[in-house]
Formats: sequence, C-alpha cells, structure tokens
Amino acid sequence: MKLLKTIKVIAICAFLLAFNACKDKEQIQIDLSGNWSFKIDSLNVGEKQNWFLDNLSDTIKLPGSMAENGKGNDITVNTNYTGNMWNDSLWYTDPKMAKYRKEGNIKIPFWLQPVKDYKGAAWYQKTVTIPENWNGKTIKLNLERVHWESTVWVDNKKVGMQNSLATAHNYDLSDFLSSGVHTISIRVDNSIKNINVGKDAHSISDNTQTNWNGIVGGITLNLSPKLSLGLVKLYPNVSTNSVKVVVQTQGNTENVKTELTLQVREKSNHKNILKEVIENVHLNEDHKIIVDFNMGEKPKLWDEFNPNLYEMLLTLKSNKTVDTKRIVFGMREFKAVGTIFKINNRPIYLRGTLECAIFPKTGYPPTDVDSWKRILQIIKSHGLNHVRFHSWCPPEAAFIAADEMGVYIQAEASAWLANLGDGTPVDKWLYKEGEAIIDAYGNHPSFVLMTYGNEPSGKYHKEYLTKYVDHFKNLDNRRLYTSGAGYPYLPNMDYYNHRGPRIQGWNENLKSIINAKAPQTVFDWSKFIDKTPMPYVSHEMGQWCVYPNFKEMSKYTGVLKPKNFEIFKESLEENGMGELAEDFLMASGKLQTLCYKADIEAALRTKGMAGFQLLDLHDFPGQGTALVGVLDAFWDEKGYITPEEFKQFSGKTVPLARLEKRTFENRETLSATIEIAHFGEKALQSVTPKWTFTNPDGSIFSEGELKTTNIPLGNGIQLGLINQSFKKITKAQKLTLSIAVNEFKNSWDVWVYPNEKSIIETTKNYKVANRLDKKTMAYLKNGGSVLLNITKGDITPEYGGEIGIGFSSIFWNTSWTKEQKPHTLGIFCDPKHPALADFPTEYHSNWQWWDAMSHSNAIIFDQIPEINPIVRVIDDWFKNRKAALLFEAKVGKGKLLFSGIDLHTNLEERLEAKQLLYSLENYVSSDAFNPKIDLKEKQLKQMLKY
Repeated sequence: MKLLKTIKVIAICAFLLAFNACKDKEQIQIDLSGNWSFKIDSLNVGEKQNWFLDNLSDTIKLPGSMAENGKGNDITVNTNYTGNMWNDSLWYTDPKMAKYRKEGNIKIPFWLQPVKDYKGAAWYQKTVTIPENWNGKTIKLNLERVHWESTVWVDNKKVGMQNSLATAHNYDLSDFLSSGVHTISIRVDNSIKNINVGKDAHSISDNTQTNWNGIVGGITLNLSPKLSLGLVKLYPNVSTNSVKVVVQTQGNTENVKTELTLQVREKSNHKNILKEVIENVHLNEDHKIIVDFNMGEKPKLWDEFNPNLYEMLLTLKSNKTVDTKRIVFGMREFKAVGTIFKINNRPIYLRGTLECAIFPKTGYPPTDVDSWKRILQIIKSHGLNHVRFHSWCPPEAAFIAADEMGVYIQAEASAWLANLGDGTPVDKWLYKEGEAIIDAYGNHPSFVLMTYGNEPSGKYHKEYLTKYVDHFKNLDNRRLYTSGAGYPYLPNMDYYNHRGPRIQGWNENLKSIINAKAPQTVFDWSKFIDKTPMPYVSHEMGQWCVYPNFKEMSKYTGVLKPKNFEIFKESLEENGMGELAEDFLMASGKLQTLCYKADIEAALRTKGMAGFQLLDLHDFPGQGTALVGVLDAFWDEKGYITPEEFKQFSGKTVPLARLEKRTFENRETLSATIEIAHFGEKALQSVTPKWTFTNPDGSIFSEGELKTTNIPLGNGIQLGLINQSFKKITKAQKLTLSIAVNEFKNSWDVWVYPNEKSIIETTKNYKVANRLDKKTMAYLKNGGSVLLNITKGDITPEYGGEIGIGFSSIFWNTSWTKEQKPHTLGIFCDPKHPALADFPTEYHSNWQWWDAMSHSNAIIFDQIPEINPIVRVIDDWFKNRKAALLFEAKVGKGKLLFSGIDLHTNLEERLEAKQLLYSLENYVSSDAFNPKIDLKEKQLKQMLKY
C-alpha cells in the first residue's frame, strides 16, 4: 500500500512539474505590449513608399485602439460612419437638429459618438531584440485581436496578410528573425474593401463596438521547437467515456522518432489525475496524430449546473526537442432530439440574451476572463443560461468564462449580409472565418451553436447556406449549426433560429398579439413548433424600449460619449419636463418589464420549444438608439427591476398560470390552469405547489395547495387548476396570484370590479359627453361640469391624432423602424389622484390599462404648458412631446374633465372602461373636482377635428 502511495505521489509531482514547464529558465515569449511607433496612412501610400523602412514619427500604446490613444479625426457632419442609417439620415436635414450639426456642438442621436474616428490604414512599428538561443527555432507573432486586416513586415521583408475578425492573427516569423535587433512593422486597415461583411454586422459597425483601428489583447513573440504541436482538437464521447485527440504537428518530421504523452487532470482538482497515455508515433505526410484517450469509468460531465472541466497536457518528444501544450475541455454531448436540445441526454431550454459587441468605454471587446465573468454572472443572475453573439465572435476569454460558469454560446462568423451567395469574395472568406473560429475555440464545451451570422438575404443565399451548413456539420460535430440567425429555413439545419415566436414582430404595429388581443396568458407558440421538425429558438425576442436613464451618462468615461442622451435630455428640458426624467424611466421600465415577462412566459408555455434569445437584457446603443434593456449598456441595473424579480419568470424553474383574462367582475370565478417549466438539474420529487391571492397591502385574500406531485424535466407540465370566487369583493381592487413550487415563485396581477356599483350621489349637476358640440359647450361655459370622453380619431394630427398608442412599450425605437406603432412608452400618473379612486392603479401602465390604451388618443399640450395631466402618456425620447390621456381645466364658468379615452363605444363589452368611467364620474360629481387651469374655447376646439 505504501509503495502504491509513493508511486502516486511521484506521478503527481511529475505531472505538476510538466504543467509548470513554462517556468523554465529559457525565455519562450517576448511581450510586445507598450509603446509602439505609429503613423496614420490616410492616403494609403505607406506600402508604396516603404514605410516599413522608416522610423515612424508618432507613438501609440498597445494593446489599444487609435481612439483610446487620441488618434484619428474629430467628429464632424462629414464623418463617414460604418453602419446603415435608415431613418437616422434625417439628422443631416432636420431643422430641429441644425444646432447639433454645428462645429463645436456635433451631437448624433443614432448611436454613441466616438471621440475620434478613423477608417483606413495605420502603421504600428516596434524594435525587438531576439535572443541568440532563439536561432533555429520556430518564432511566431501572435496578435490576439486585430481590427481588422493586418499586414506584417520584418525589417524590409513582407511576411503576409491576415484578415480574420474573430480569431488571432498568427504569423510565422522563423525565416525572418535571427538573433539581434529587428524592426516589426504592422499595417492595420479597418476600411471595408473586397471583404464586406455588412456595414451593420456587429463585428465592424459603429452601431455597437465601433469600427476601431488597432490591436488589443495579447501581442507576443512566441518560441517553440522546430518540431512542435500545432492545432489540437478534442472530441469528447460521453457514451464511451473517451476523448478522440487529433493532433496536428508542425515542422520537420523526416527520420524523427517521436513520442506523444497525454496527461489529463481535473481543472478544479489538480491532484485528480487520470491514467497517462504514451504513444510512439511515426509522423506521416499529413502531420496528424490521432489518439483515443480513456477518461475512466465515470468522468465528470459538463453542463450549466456542473461546469466540470479537464485539462489535458500534451507533450511531444523527439530525440532533439520537447514541446508541450495545454487544452481545457469538458465532457459533454449537445444534440438535437426532435424539437428540443439535450445535453448529456438531459433536456435543456436555452434562455438567452444577445451580446452585440457593446463596450462603451473601449469600443472593443475585453480580452480578459474576469470582465467576461462579470457579464456572464449578471446574465445568470437574471435566470438566463445562454448568450448569442450577434454577427460577431468574441475573444477566447469569453469562451473560457462561459466554460467555467456553465453558459451556452452561439457564436457567429462575423457577418450580416444582404447579398450572400452572390459570388463576391466574402462568400469564400466566410468559410475561412468559420473554420478559424472552430480551430481557435472548438474545444470549449460552452461553444454549442454556430451560424454564418445574422439575417441573410440575396438571390442565392439559400443555396449558399445549404452548402455552408453541410460543410461545417461534416467538418466538426461538436456543436449544432443553423443557416442564419433569423432565417432561412433549410432542411439540413440542426436547429431553426427564427423570429416567429414573439408577441410583437417587425412592422406588426398595433396588430401584434400584445396590442391587438386583450390581456391573457393562455396562448403559446405551438403553431410554429408543431410544423418544425427540429429545435426552434426564438430569434431576437422582446426589443421592448424604456425611457433613457440620464443618470448613466456619467459612466461614459471612455472612447464613446452619450451625445444621443444629451440630445434627448436637452429636448425633455426644452419641453419643460426635465424634472420628470426619472419618473418616465421608472414608469416606462415597469411597462417594459411586463412586456418581457409576457414574451418569455409565452415561450416557456410552449411545449417542445427549444429556447429564446432576447434582444436584449441590456441596452443596444445604436440603430437609432434602442434602449431595450432592463440593464444599461454597462450591464448595470436601472432601478425598476432586480435580477431576482426578473429570474422569477426567466429562470430554470418557472411556475406558469394560464389565465383567460386579467380583469373580472366580482360575480365571476377565476379559473387558472397551473403548469410549470422545469429545466433544472434534476426532477423535483414530492412537491406540493402552493397558491395565494394577496391584496395590495400584502395581506392574504385566499390561499391553498395543489396536489403533491413529482415534476420531471420539461415544460407544459400540469400542476392543477385554481378556481377563485370574488363574491366577497365589493370595491374595485387589484389582487396578485402567486404560485410557489419549493423556492420558485411567479405571480400575476388581476383586477376585480363590482358588478353592481354604488349609486353616485351628488348635489352637483354634471354631464357625460362624447362630443364637444354647441350644446355641451354652452352647458360648460354656463357653469356645468362635463366629463368629455372623445372617440378615438377625434384629435387633430398636430395635437396628437397621429400618435400611435397601444398598450405595449415601443418596439426597438421609432427612428429605425420608421415610426412603427406604438409611439409611446405607457402612462405616468399619481395613483392617489381622486379621479382614479375607483380604478386601482400604480403610477405606471399595468394590464388593466390595456383597454384604455387601445381606445384612446394622446393629447399633445405643448402649447398649453400649464396643464398638469391626471394621466400622462410618455412620449418617445426623440420628440418628448407633452402628452396627456386625461386632464382637467376650467372653461368659462364650468369645469371640464377631458378624457382622450373613448368611454362610450361598446361599453358593455369593456369591463375596464365601465369601471374607469364610474371612477371619473364619481370624481366629476365630487367637491374634489376643482380644476385650477383656465382654457379658452378656442384652445379646446383646436384639439378636435370637428
């Protein structure tokens, strides 16, 4: 026994020594970070004039971008941005934007504004000293992240050009460097040339990370033996507990006796070492070695709950050289089974968000692991387990962080193209880029999905993508492939990433589910899933906007400035509402949250659906400024929802209620089918779901339990039925239905209104009218009290008649969608105002306002600034118009309560409208109704079309 222990200790020591071989005294790397000589080549003459022989006159610090170093051009009206503008191009001609086109006050509203801009070639140069013991060995220049075409010279010799957007640029300088002093010159060109991935592709666009010029991440010269380890691919096989190891060697193999040693240990437990494998190999012409490594009887598997990682040390020995390489990997199998995904044969549901290369301080993605761990931890804290990198691929640090934290990644080959398959050079480049991504990041277990990029089109794009998918499925089976994020459908795909399952789609306007159908939680997306014979992941779900958070402006301390926010803030202040900024943020944020909850729950209710990808958990600062995040562009909270609250409806286990409607009369009984979507680590055993109805003060109205049951993995799992009578309720109120399954809880607000309302007792005369005709006007001017509720469409365009109001928040933004409806961000009101005493509300939109918003006009009162509405409508941040749904005023001797809400059409079919009308009548008839603002008859008539 002692002998065995001794042997084991010796083996461990030997293994640890091997893994720390980089500490050998021989220098094997030269760090090139620091100051470099620099020169801008705006006329593109540097190569012709042999700048690689010159001493460049300027200096720059690398890693970094030109903008970070203050290099480039100042922003002007003529700045040539990388990105389509759509409706944003109106900035160049809009008279209201004229002051922002003046020198010294340039401010653009459509994306964050860079401090400097440069598109073209720039030269970076550094003198290096090569040690004498590097002679005769392989020397490689590694540029971790270049944007985006690099050309390298050593002294007066050109080495070559590379143009990957996703992976490191590696140059073999062995034939160019010998001991002594040498000059390395790198020409970086970030202009769009023959390889055009699309101006809006997030890999290059000013919409997000900016089209920066520079080199970031590691910049090193690396030494290796003449015979060395090249590309290593590991193919885990969970069913056989083995890993297929495919090693590509580099260098001279003639008459060389070679030995390959494979050692594997747990990454988190260095003492747990698996059995070593030693292979005596004869290298053939293809320089390839293939070994099957046995992982033992029960290797630890990798997934979101247990991100177990292994580290393989490969040692290649010849009679002259030794080379080593470490590869981190995970034992996992990710596959499509019918319409769902499984990992290690367990069902999973992808709950994802996009990452669109949004890094306001640097303008480019971080290359350190800790930065990515912070982002992924925030994503996980909101209940999500998946990230789609929209039309770009992140640096390796993101994959490392995702491996360690158990997050599933969809990476894309850098493009968003409208002419895919047309035979342009980018068609071939995308194959090269995709292969480079797999070679660089393919061993990471987190890398489970891949596509060419975003929303392709073109006459031949389907034919092109069919071949593209086949190519990569045959090349590497460690992940699943689809045609493009968004479309098209192709039979040979592994999964479908499509936009169908969304409650608001592009150009649906007010005909979308959330705006055209009364509130309910019954529907799902089975109509899409049932006809799709592969996993279906909803593409860019959400896109719900919120009012700008002006408090975050101080965070923009880097290369991107919130000049767009400055425009919106100035507009709000010029319109006399600067003090309402925080109220608008909070109220619109509550509505935004409701919209995301509705979207996500519909997806989770859909049995057999594979997942969703939100656009977005955090703000998208470009494409017109799309403030679609519950988090800001820095991944920080805005204050209206916590990660814990968001996680209740987006996490691994979410109770769900199917409610036919959200408002009830007290003579009705609520019937709710309760189910659950459970994609946790294990099935839940002997669970007793509990339900409660709570009053607004938190007290319990009623409570109960459902039948004790076991809950397997999956969704559409039925838990039972709740029937709740409301007979005890005699006054209008909100109730909250909550379902708790162990520690998992979710809730839904409902409203109950009495069928028989108390008679309005008043000594005052008042009149309810739906038209301001002569008779009503005379009654008002002579001292009467009038509740005027107009018909939708009565307001003139200049007073709000063209404002599209629906229940939901704005979709994406009104600029880039070219004024798609709705145009507003919900309501803001004082819930304690006596006019709303019998219509229970919070300060923001909730589902009981759906009917009112669907039957109303916003009323612009910019020309009557003294009005303080009872209920405001929050306008979009581009216009910031003063808009009301409900306001009061004195007219002549009378009093007017003006409702932009139609409270007379089909009233018997509109429960909420009846209740709101009752509440307003109660107010108009009371002593509390005492408007302070005077309006003239002319002012009123200007608002109305008749």
